[in-house]
Amino acid sequence: QVQLVESGGGLVQAGGSVRLSCAASGSALSINAMGWYRQAPGLQRELVASIISGGSTDYADSVKGRFTISRDNTKNTVYLQMDSLKPEDTAVYYCNARGYTVVFGFRRWYDSWGQGTQVTVSS
Repeated sequence: QVQLVESGGGLVQAGGSVRLSCAASGSALSINAMGWYRQAPGLQRELVASIISGGSTDYADSVKGRFTISRDNTKNTVYLQMDSLKPEDTAVYYCNARGYTVVFGFRRWYDSWGQGTQVTVSS
């Protein structure tokens, strides 16, 4: 079983910065992609940024130029550096990881989510 533990949320003023971290743990773990999603009250969960094992990244248009996703493969950890924050960035941010573990010589695919961390941007 793959577990994701997030940290780094909180309250910040508009224009400020926050850095989120998400560490994945599990035995015989192989991670193909990690990403950050967010969900604001009354809205659907949306992709914020993602990064694949080769290092390619993708961002939502609303955060391009302000957010940066990075990954430390040695620690199975993904980061989201959020700069120039706006009140509309307020949401619960969720970490996601996809890949497989090896169980008795067989690949078992997973799509796991963290518990979420609140980011609130005040105006």
